[in-house]
Amino acid sequence: MKIEKVNDNQIRCTLTREDLDSRHLKLSELAYGTEKAKSLFREMMEKASYEFGFDAEDIPLMIEAVPLTADSILLIVTKVEYPEELDTRFSHFSEDMDSDDFDMDSYDDAMPHPPTAADDILSLFSKAKEAAARIGKSADASLPDASQISVPVDITKLFVFSSLDDMIRLSHVLGDFYHGRNSLYKSPSDDVFYLIISKSDHTPEDFNKACNILTEYGSQADFSVGQDAYFKEHYTLIIPDDALGMLAKL
Repeated sequence: MKIEKVNDNQIRCTLTREDLDSRHLKLSELAYGTEKAKSLFREMMEKASYEFGFDAEDIPLMIEAVPLTADSILLIVTKVEYPEELDTRFSHFSEDMDSDDFDMDSYDDAMPHPPTAADDILSLFSKAKEAAARIGKSADASLPDASQISVPVDITKLFVFSSLDDMIRLSHVLGDFYHGRNSLYKSPSDDVFYLIISKSDHTPEDFNKACNILTEYGSQADFSVGQDAYFKEHYTLIIPDDALGMLAKL
């Protein structure tokens, strides 16, 4: 378990397969509220408090779960000074982390597991939606100092193409359907093209459909947080931000 202090209000915790295996914990269990998942979260917060003085007691938190690979996940924990200003795009739900009545099951149900295929996008968002609705109905009004936990609503995928012609054909299929952020890169060592594409403002269902279409023309590759910066430095940027839209005009 690797914990990094970003600043006084934020930490990042990277959980790898080794971290999970040593605790006999599967990545998918983070979404189902097992006792081992509860123990892991408490261990993470205690370690952050001991190593960095990151005290989250009686402080609202925003927790984002970011899939890194099929075997690892990044948890970003942020103290929220003004909870009312949390982005309304997030699904909000509350629990008192320090109360004896704190229901870790509700928290764990909201933690998405890394999607391993395009269809898992729907599963990820439906779990978040169901958990938020369930907690909203069962929240205890006697818990005024509740922690704010939000599920991130954007997903970024990486697709690989062997030819630009395939991408042009794809763009004509998706041109009138997908309008999110997407950038096209080319490998400096061969003729392979890479498309970094985000859900942006599309619904999970629409983005899932777009990803399914993408897999008919190219192949999906693992995408990690910060990998876009690596592409910017080491690959040739062909079309930024609206690659599919530009190709559809050809």
